Amino acid sequence: MNNHRFSRRAFLRGTGVSMALPWMESVNVWGDEPRKNQPASEAPVRLCVTFSGNGFHSREWWAQGEGRAMKLGRVLQPLDRFRDRLVFVRGLYHEEARKGNIHSSQTGNMLSGAPIASGGEIRSGTSFDQLLAQTYGRSTKVPSLVLACEKSNPSVHKNYSMLYSSHISWSSPTTPTPLELYPALAFDRLFKDEASPADKSVLDAVLADARDLRRAISGHDQRKLDEYLDSVREVEKRIENAGSRGELQGWRPTLDKPTMQRPADGIPQDIGEHMRLMCDILVLGFQTDTTRITTLKLNNDHSALRFPGIRSVQQPGHGIDYMIHHLLSHSDGEDWLRVNQFFMEQVAYLAGKLDAVHEGERTLLDNTLLLHCSSMMAGAKHNNDELPVLLLGGAGGRLKGGRTLDYKDKPERQLCRLFLSLMDKMELRPKTFGDATSMLEEV
Repeated sequence: MNNHRFSRRAFLRGTGVSMALPWMESVNVWGDEPRKNQPASEAPVRLCVTFSGNGFHSREWWAQGEGRAMKLGRVLQPLDRFRDRLVFVRGLYHEEARKGNIHSSQTGNMLSGAPIASGGEIRSGTSFDQLLAQTYGRSTKVPSLVLACEKSNPSVHKNYSMLYSSHISWSSPTTPTPLELYPALAFDRLFKDEASPADKSVLDAVLADARDLRRAISGHDQRKLDEYLDSVREVEKRIENAGSRGELQGWRPTLDKPTMQRPADGIPQDIGEHMRLMCDILVLGFQTDTTRITTLKLNNDHSALRFPGIRSVQQPGHGIDYMIHHLLSHSDGEDWLRVNQFFMEQVAYLAGKLDAVHEGERTLLDNTLLLHCSSMMAGAKHNNDELPVLLLGGAGGRLKGGRTLDYKDKPERQLCRLFLSLMDKMELRPKTFGDATSMLEEV
């Protein structure tokens, strides 16, 4: 495990701005030192957890076979090109999540397996992503980046706080990790030392430093640097334009027209664009090693999102905005399937962006451990005796893809055993976590 601090990293700097560099062959940008049998500047392993609430279609979440011959249920079809790097995990669950109500107490311990407090009290457990952030993540400028595309719900549902349905990442048992909902602020957190609406472009601030660096690196690295700077500029432009389109999507306000002017750096109006922007920012955070631990909550459990941009099968000529996500999950029809596929398209988009970034002989996806999960198997049944779990990427050569793992009929099938396995791949090895005392050896 690399124990260097981010102060040893290679940065482009400008007034009020610091922007870490991607992997290069010409310079040890990671700040590490050569070691026996391991070259310097080997890209680190990253963890990305993505989540979508309310489960999936009851008959279309499945995978069979191995490698490129793996067959996928219709929900997973958007991930077809990543079959050889996909691990489909069946049968794992949280015992504590089955003791409360539906939704809230099924979600608040998603990444910890901890008991959930009721009666208005807020208590869960430190999630495994934050345990990694407190250790592995200290080597970076931002130990953990926690992103969301739907704001928290502060209400109470069946004697449990709905904050549990809104947060899967917990910094301590009583502290849900704050969500960054605004792409512009997430971007600023990665790249700006002091965020201000009056700040000029990140690229404009560091261009002089970039020109000096360009003269000292190889031709291959010059092209890599240009591509990286272009990608940063593209994200900046998309953030600027995210709020310029018309009809609000993804959530429905209580008024037809806003009673105040919409902030220029607000939430994108198109939910798909919002999700993809967050994915792009996440990739940049990994690409620059500004962060190694990210959690992206695509929506809440008990979600109120609507999807006018997805064509309805059940109501031809309309979008799927006649019902919120939570209620749609009860229907188990073709429109629910299309919404499921929409979420998997975002995961596929993220995987594709990671796979497009080359870090030596591997891609960023090869060096990432991507976990996707949900709080129940099927929204129509609210069943969480087994949970939908996917793994993508290579974890720096530590995770073999193209497999299906079935624990449904095994006695020790705690989801926390998987978390122990994932932490082990990032060289954090607690003896126990949640209700687990051993790893899943197959992972």
